Amino acid sequence: MPQTRNDQRRNRLTQPWTAVAIASNQPNGFGPKPYAVELQIFGSQIFDPIKKETGAHLLPFLFHLCRVNAVIAGNAETDAQERIPTENAPGLTFGRRGTTLSRARSQEGSGLNRTLVDARILQEFRAVVGDSGLITSQEELKTYECDGLTNFRVVPQAVLLPRSTEQIQGIVRVCHRERVPFVARGSGTGLSGGALPVKDGVVISLARMNRILEIDFANALVVVEPGVINQEVTGRVAPQGFFYAPDPSSQSICSIGGNVAENSGGAHCLKYGFTTTHVLGLEVVLPDGSLAHLGNKTLDAPGYDLSGVFVGSEGTLGIATKITLRIVKRPDCIQTLLAAFNSTSEAGAAVSGIIAAGMLPAAIEMMDNLAIQAAEAAVHANYPNCGALLLVELDGPTAEVEVLMCQVDEICRKCGAGEIRVAQTEAERVLVWKGRKAAFAAVGRISPNYIVQDGVIPRTALPRVMTEIARLSAEAGIRVANVFHAGDGNLHPLVLYDRRIEGQEHAAEVLANRILELCIEAGGSITGEHGVGEEKKMMMSKMYAEPDLETMQRVRCAFDPEQLSNPTKVFPRPRLCGEQPGDYQPHPVELAGIAERF
Repeated sequence: MPQTRNDQRRNRLTQPWTAVAIASNQPNGFGPKPYAVELQIFGSQIFDPIKKETGAHLLPFLFHLCRVNAVIAGNAETDAQERIPTENAPGLTFGRRGTTLSRARSQEGSGLNRTLVDARILQEFRAVVGDSGLITSQEELKTYECDGLTNFRVVPQAVLLPRSTEQIQGIVRVCHRERVPFVARGSGTGLSGGALPVKDGVVISLARMNRILEIDFANALVVVEPGVINQEVTGRVAPQGFFYAPDPSSQSICSIGGNVAENSGGAHCLKYGFTTTHVLGLEVVLPDGSLAHLGNKTLDAPGYDLSGVFVGSEGTLGIATKITLRIVKRPDCIQTLLAAFNSTSEAGAAVSGIIAAGMLPAAIEMMDNLAIQAAEAAVHANYPNCGALLLVELDGPTAEVEVLMCQVDEICRKCGAGEIRVAQTEAERVLVWKGRKAAFAAVGRISPNYIVQDGVIPRTALPRVMTEIARLSAEAGIRVANVFHAGDGNLHPLVLYDRRIEGQEHAAEVLANRILELCIEAGGSITGEHGVGEEKKMMMSKMYAEPDLETMQRVRCAFDPEQLSNPTKVFPRPRLCGEQPGDYQPHPVELAGIAERF
């Protein structure tokens, strides 16, 4: 049977790899005589043996991953190239899941000339935010070295804690003038490395900008600063019968600014939509320090939907300093049903049946047996012990909810549900959701380490994909707990491993990546709500064709031509804003079969 392109790529990952970058003998990286340079990768460091001799300036964003058939060496003074056979090349090993290269790139920045954050620049920052708003001690900086994805760690040069839009503008203007990369950070709960610092860069923490500035019940909106906690919005408007719909599992600690950056969803996004559905307008500090207003307080402003472009851009287009949110009236009736099945395939069939019946529940969630065990141990939600548990929540007028709940009960029984319960009180309903929202953290009770993945598939593919995940798990000898938003096909497989066992972490990472590839093959996506960040950027070229990535890069360059705002995230190869537009022309090393473009 012929191999697919993905099969070929996976096979090549078992071979020794190195990296080739395009270099120039000009400090700005645009010299007339580009040439290929060997990059030796050891752990998370990059050593360039040629740069010391030639003064070449590498462009790390043009990295290609290359199998070591040969290493290309070049000369800065001539265009001569020498093909070094494999046996003469250094012994190199490609890092797990691309992390060796990714970490090196994240520490190098986007490849533009950078300025170290010296005492003079720190003094300018101090003048903007004061002594209490600047962190420079190594002990405190380590608090900010990663977000919720702890596999990647970079200690920033400094952390700034502004209290106002004007202070953020002051910070960003200094960064722009001095070419210092910056990363905006909310609560640090992200799971894709989106808030990972950049080496030689600074972190701008928005934690102190935590005020709810305006509540307008007549127009069903609130205006908040980015550091406001998600759950606090509902807390403030609930007495008047309103709520804020996006409800990620971390809603008690995640910030609205972070939700905007990642376009966060949550259990109830099936009916109510993701964050982008609820953002009416934004005040944004652009990467040059100027102020822009995107959208406004109306539901459909004329012109381009720039607020829609900004939401989900993962901090690469600027920093949101004020956010206008839409709030929703609380429904008359809410009922939550639990249905126990023998397998995730049966539960998946029930999900498809419910949607096919024309219903739009507020939420449909699924947990498999491993996740049920973990949640029970953590919060004692009184879940039934079964192969898969379906949580279905309906809301709306009381008469409608009662009729639809009978239909859901019937569909679940036809699909094999052995036990069905409906929460009888609000306290019981809250406990049901407490178990579901605690599932990620609760898995720590049954495994010392785990990877939280985030992929999307069509709902109709749920039974087939869940069966395939079970097969991959058994084949790898690694357990996978499944907790996900079944209604919209947003999977959250938790790949369980013990890093103390040699080789198990790498095997877990390979399995996690294979699950994402499975999502793509099913017609889905590599992320539903956690974002691409640092972790998944090498997967982008598996999901998108080159023209798609090129279009996204042009949007990014329109906002941030200097590539200072979260510069190393989302894209495997950030585009040079001075790069000639048009169709991509492959490098000779690609044509020779030595390098492959990701």
